[in-house]
Amino acid sequence: MKTAYEPLDLRAFHNSGTACFGSGLGDRISLGIQQLRGIPFCIGSADGDSEHSLLLFDGSGKATERIRIPVERRPRHVIFAHSLLEPDCLQGDNIGGIIAEYVFSFEDNREVRIPVRKRFEIGCVPVGWGQLPFVALPDEKDGLQPRLEGRWGKAGHRQTEVEHAWPVAFYLWAWRNPWPHQDLRAVSIRPADSKLVIGGITLGFLEEAPFHRTARKPVKITLTQEADAVRPFDLEVEVDRGVATYVFPLPKPAAAGNEGDSRVGWGEPTNELSSPAYVEIAATASATMEVKQGGESLGTVNWGRLNEEGSASTPRLELRIVETGKNWVHTTVVDDETGSPIPCRIHFRSPQGIPYQPHGHHDRVNSNHGSWHTDIGGDLRLGQITYAYIEGTCQGWLPLGDVVVDAARGFEYEPLRTRVKITPGQRKLELRLKRWTHMNARRWFSGDTHVHFLGERGGHREAGGEDLNVVNLLVSQWGHLFTNAEDFVGRPTVSHNGETIVYTSQENRQHLLGHLSLLGLKEHVSPWCSDGPSEAGIGDNLEITLSRWADACHEQGGTVVIPHLPNPNGEPAALIATKRADAVEMLVHSKYNHSEYYKYLNCGYRLPLVGGTDKMTADVPVGICRTYVHIPADEPFDYESWCRWLGRGHTFLSSGPLLFFNVGGAEIGDTVRLPGNGGCVEVEAHAHSIFPVHTLQIVQEGRVVASTEEAKGSRSLHLRATLTIEKHSWLAARCAGPNYEAQAHFDGWRRGIFAHTSPVYIAVGGEWWMFDAEVARYMLTLIDGSVQYIRHIALQHDHQVQHHHDFSDHREYLEEPFHEAAQALHKRMHDLGIPH
Repeated sequence: MKTAYEPLDLRAFHNSGTACFGSGLGDRISLGIQQLRGIPFCIGSADGDSEHSLLLFDGSGKATERIRIPVERRPRHVIFAHSLLEPDCLQGDNIGGIIAEYVFSFEDNREVRIPVRKRFEIGCVPVGWGQLPFVALPDEKDGLQPRLEGRWGKAGHRQTEVEHAWPVAFYLWAWRNPWPHQDLRAVSIRPADSKLVIGGITLGFLEEAPFHRTARKPVKITLTQEADAVRPFDLEVEVDRGVATYVFPLPKPAAAGNEGDSRVGWGEPTNELSSPAYVEIAATASATMEVKQGGESLGTVNWGRLNEEGSASTPRLELRIVETGKNWVHTTVVDDETGSPIPCRIHFRSPQGIPYQPHGHHDRVNSNHGSWHTDIGGDLRLGQITYAYIEGTCQGWLPLGDVVVDAARGFEYEPLRTRVKITPGQRKLELRLKRWTHMNARRWFSGDTHVHFLGERGGHREAGGEDLNVVNLLVSQWGHLFTNAEDFVGRPTVSHNGETIVYTSQENRQHLLGHLSLLGLKEHVSPWCSDGPSEAGIGDNLEITLSRWADACHEQGGTVVIPHLPNPNGEPAALIATKRADAVEMLVHSKYNHSEYYKYLNCGYRLPLVGGTDKMTADVPVGICRTYVHIPADEPFDYESWCRWLGRGHTFLSSGPLLFFNVGGAEIGDTVRLPGNGGCVEVEAHAHSIFPVHTLQIVQEGRVVASTEEAKGSRSLHLRATLTIEKHSWLAARCAGPNYEAQAHFDGWRRGIFAHTSPVYIAVGGEWWMFDAEVARYMLTLIDGSVQYIRHIALQHDHQVQHHHDFSDHREYLEEPFHEAAQALHKRMHDLGIPH
């Protein structure tokens, strides 16, 4: 077999040890045959004699220091592992200064004299940031950070995934031999007045450059044995004379180029198995690529052969080059009706599933790991797919040939999945999104009541991409972490076109008593969180209750929403009993959330229903669960009007379907008045959706009283019915999947696709009222439990403190709202003659 690289034995010339590098650095040098960037070098000797392991020139420049190293071979390259030891190396002076002259002597007595210059053919060790040489490389190659673990202090840095190469001790410089067909007799080292150390010299006999010069290419990996393929994903690739990215699963073969999926634009299931997968490689032709699974080698191939032939196989692997070329393409996404660019989110990939996201965006959010409190560049992950939020234009690499495009903009545009063909030389691509309905034109304005971590500008960017009108960005405290404080300005910010509003307010939180969204604040309501982890700090006292937060919000003209009703399920009952809550939020489809909401309605509390995401990760889209608020035509759309009509109950929540409902001509949030003996009402509901829906129902006091079902699913359902009403009641419409079970989105919560209106209230023979004694007792139990918690569990200071309030008795301050709530319930029970 032809020799690729052969280290020279320099032991006869060794005159120094590793100690010449100084304390610490010399100890890092390994002796014997070492692979530096995949090339073998003989550093010292295998016996580990660290005192006679290097060739050192002390900087005297004397002729006696010159040495002649015999070669007598015909290499194509001579590669030096050398470094410059100077006390002023970090200063960056004398760039280009001659450190030594390397003289190459040939059999015909010709000589080639090469000046070795500082920061060109050689560099300093240690090296300052930004002082690497121009034509030499560090002895270590670029690498990847640990994929699944690392020190806490590296958490942010690890998102880069990569580690830049820095020298351990040497720089590698390759001299290309102009006469490889005659003997190279010797290499002479003629030092100048600098301290030069040579660790090793290696001869290269291949036509290739010793260090890879071609950029990375994607390689599809298929595990041919089923036992390997179906194992949970745990692949890595190592390349000796090159570099490799992390390995990533590809979509399952059936999904890689599927344009007919009903979830077009909204992600797809994640492939958790080991095959198929892909990696990107940059390497020399002689490099060896090794695929490992769980640390076990599955096979190796030569990179040059794979690159030349396009594919290679081993008993357990099939590898294929899947990119024949690519163009830098400028893409514009336009509204099909207006022809103008529109914000949206977009995903590009090859038919095999390899992503080619716009420049400035990520192919995979956080390498498809969890991403709490990490908003990176306006990106979103839905299952297997990562989307980029764009303002209507983007640019970046796209592969030649077929490209699968996945794009979406909220619930009112037809999502797009199509194939386009990128031809050689193509620089531009136009895509069109079609609006199928326009809720703003019907005076319905959408908003997300519950968003964290985005930032004001990010909120506008992602709201535009999701066709969302309002983002309530909520500052909060998470233990000892405070977030989004810099975004709080006490007023809304409006986009230049007036279509999106971001208002930074607060979610104030306690781990047991509950959470509270305070919308529309002009000033902070402090403390933001209370009563210990994970909301407040460890060992914190209970300084305030939700009711006091609600009062402070109302004093500023704000709107109080109980998020993710009912949990944490402590104080919500008191908030509702004292009418401190303006609305309640439902952000997942579950029987528990529904039944808790229905309880309070049945007990006679008017509670508008809103939708929010509680977005804290990059795998949750803003507005995937959103609130639609109806604003009359004679009022402008602004933040105050949106909150005002939200508080009046003219709302429905949606995670996809658009829902319309009226009762005898009355709209959502209205009250229908019937005579004392009741009567009949005509109800009508419509559901329209970009996703298939199966069930549309009318619920009365939580019971289904009318329903229509489409077993195969439909994008439009309609229901009309006549109902007999004999007493005060409420009605609402809702829709979801089969039997009102919800089919799951691909967001991190896997929340269901459904919609639910706020009630239409039916008053019979007077003002609307309802009461449920069992629910009242349930509320009283929660109220009593909260008081007992305050008295017996919650932490308090045992020394003199001045609290944030003016009450002389802190416990009285905490308990008072709960006593008010209990009295309100007892009064209602007393007025109705119910024992309590």
